[in-house]
Amino acid sequence: MKPLLIIFLLLFSFFEGIGQSTNEVKILLSDMQVQVEATQGLNDMYNFKFRRAESQFLWLKSKYNDHPLPYFLLGLNEWWKIMPDMRSKDHDDRFLAYMDTVITISEKMYENPESKVEASFFLSAAYGFKGRLYSDEERKNWSKATYVGKKALDYLEDSKGKHDLSPELLFGDALYNYFSVWIPENYALLKPVMMMFPKGDKELGMKQLKEVSFNAFYTRTEAMIWLMRIEHNYENDNKGAFYIAEYLYKTYPDNAYFHRYYARLLYSTGEYSRALEESQKILDDIDNGKIGYEATSGRYAAFFAGHITQMRGDYGNSKIYYNKAIDYARQIEATESGYYLYSLINLGWIYQKEGNKKMAKQYYQKAKKEASRSHPAYDTAKERLREL
Repeated sequence: MKPLLIIFLLLFSFFEGIGQSTNEVKILLSDMQVQVEATQGLNDMYNFKFRRAESQFLWLKSKYNDHPLPYFLLGLNEWWKIMPDMRSKDHDDRFLAYMDTVITISEKMYENPESKVEASFFLSAAYGFKGRLYSDEERKNWSKATYVGKKALDYLEDSKGKHDLSPELLFGDALYNYFSVWIPENYALLKPVMMMFPKGDKELGMKQLKEVSFNAFYTRTEAMIWLMRIEHNYENDNKGAFYIAEYLYKTYPDNAYFHRYYARLLYSTGEYSRALEESQKILDDIDNGKIGYEATSGRYAAFFAGHITQMRGDYGNSKIYYNKAIDYARQIEATESGYYLYSLINLGWIYQKEGNKKMAKQYYQKAKKEASRSHPAYDTAKERLREL
């Protein structure tokens, strides 16, 4: 994950909730009736029923057209269309337009002292979300990302300490506490930058994330997603991540992103029979054109299926799956990835096992040629060629 992207994750993380202000000013995000009205739309959005979610959010817009909340939810609905395949820019314009509307309305709210805290929240959220998009590897618009990131930070600072703590607010605190420590630990060049920010606490951040996952309303699902990703990617806790992935997938079975993560963690935790079953489902969903299922998911699923069938000695099916993984990787130009390179190497191993040294050599040579010298696959391919 790129370090600048991680910084923007800190900025947008407050987007789902905010408590009452210290002056007890009523704000829309803490209104129980609005939460009830938004519940079905949020559930539909996370379950990739985007049209139904949009219809619900448009109804909220007709009721609260002078408030940023419905426009932000409409933008979030577009964001989740982007999430499974960040290469696609089909939804960028609509997403950015909704976030710009959030900013315009919030700037007017900001002028009113009674709504300044809520306005600051939405301004930091909208700018932070735009920054996350601009800093994505497929966009790399660093100048815009830097500008909106600075704006997001300004409004976050402006609203800091002006509201009561609540499970919703703890989400932002949790991500900041964790990543403000994790970033300088893993990116030495960013240590001077992070010294300008208040010191965080990784353990506290994890504790807060878990509390939000259990107790929050708006931020509950987003907190669970980040807790899952942190445990899997940074804390080496695949079991903890798996339980969250399983819950998210079973709660939102049509969410392609959750399905992909669930299959990935089944594979990582050695649940190979279930991993194979879910990987095959993903590949079928891609073939059937199901919303959100595309080549990135296919690359993961085909590799998992290929490796599991290889371990079982089912080399015929394994070759089919590995070739699918290679094709999907080429579709999205991910030929530097381990899934692609090890699909080539494992195909070479299968052909070597079958006594076809000529084919084995071709796959090993291709893997060695396409891997960077710093990638472990390069040394593996080189060693296999030596063995031949």
